[in-house]
Amino acid sequence: TTILFHVSEDRTNATAMSIPRDLMTEIPECETKNEDGTTTVVPGTPNERFNTSLGQNGRDPGCTMRTVENITGLKPDHFMMVDFNAVKSLTSAVGGVKVCMAKPIDDPKSHLKLPQGESKVQGEQALALLRTRDSFGNRSDLDRIKVQQQFLGSMIREMKSSDTLTNPKKLYKLADAATKALTVDTAIGDAKKLMTLAEEIGKVDTKNISFLTMPVIDNPNEPKPVTVVVDPVKGEQLFAMMRSDTSLTEVKQKEKAAKGKQAALLKGPKADAADVRVDVLNGGEIPGAAGSTVTWLQNEQGVLKSTNKANAPEKIKKTTLEYAPNQADQARALAEMMGLPATAMKKGTADAEGLEAMVLTLGADFKGAGQLITGPPKPPKDLEKASADKAVCAQ
Repeated sequence: TTILFHVSEDRTNATAMSIPRDLMTEIPECETKNEDGTTTVVPGTPNERFNTSLGQNGRDPGCTMRTVENITGLKPDHFMMVDFNAVKSLTSAVGGVKVCMAKPIDDPKSHLKLPQGESKVQGEQALALLRTRDSFGNRSDLDRIKVQQQFLGSMIREMKSSDTLTNPKKLYKLADAATKALTVDTAIGDAKKLMTLAEEIGKVDTKNISFLTMPVIDNPNEPKPVTVVVDPVKGEQLFAMMRSDTSLTEVKQKEKAAKGKQAALLKGPKADAADVRVDVLNGGEIPGAAGSTVTWLQNEQGVLKSTNKANAPEKIKKTTLEYAPNQADQARALAEMMGLPATAMKKGTADAEGLEAMVLTLGADFKGAGQLITGPPKPPKDLEKASADKAVCAQ
């Protein structure tokens, strides 16, 4: 199973999204390196199982990373490949992982035998648990994924409770074992680099680490579906949340807080549209967004003193409006027109002089001219998720 583990920039939350192996998707063209140093371009395929993005036709982990980016809009920074031996080595290195079974397990295929209730597994037994399919749920890959997520959550709790992620000696021992067991990219290819990565992940509270599976539906192109495709609505909702670093465990609180902040933000006098002066830059993903926004502001909203300043120096995730204290009435007017959340408002400390304009930089959250930029994205309805701080018994 492939897991996209996304940690927010401020390290307050993380989302671990499992991707079903039988997901039908586009595998994009990718470049792979040969043993002699040369490169080979593997052609893309329009409708393939996700698991063919690795190993098939010479595809390497970089091809899987490109496929994940193609599906979600999130660009992975690193990869880790965990094979059977790595599972056995790492579970032994942490002293075993606590698991809970809702019923006794005696699986003839994987040879997994566990009593009802709590047990501790490592080595061969841990591997058997992660490979077992027929003893859980309706024997599907999606039910096996749930067990794998419960296992990973327990492993994180184990490392947190034993101070493995904060004790330098324990962390180095684990990182050293990981370098021998895992296949990783060169950027995290030694123990010290893995320690740094683990320390960053360790900053996230376990209650804010969410485990879930990519929202999928049965493949509509199959009379008797055996594969799945991304749910076009729920999938994009989830991907948007991950791209904006929105915590799945705190989304309701954040949504309520955002509404309160925006209501407070819009209180006070608002300038007439004709008096709003703003420079617009594009720091998002939509080509020509600054120009289309200026056209909309001028033609639809009457903001004639808006100027297209083309592309921003760098890409940003969230739209921002920089303004001076004596431009607050203009900022409130523009915020209301565009549905800017309070988090977008960046008030300066010095008053603007003369005809100085505010600066609106469109981010990745900008969807198009005339479409409101709201607060935190809403999660998909009925999204099954679990947090790393809670133990769940596998069923």
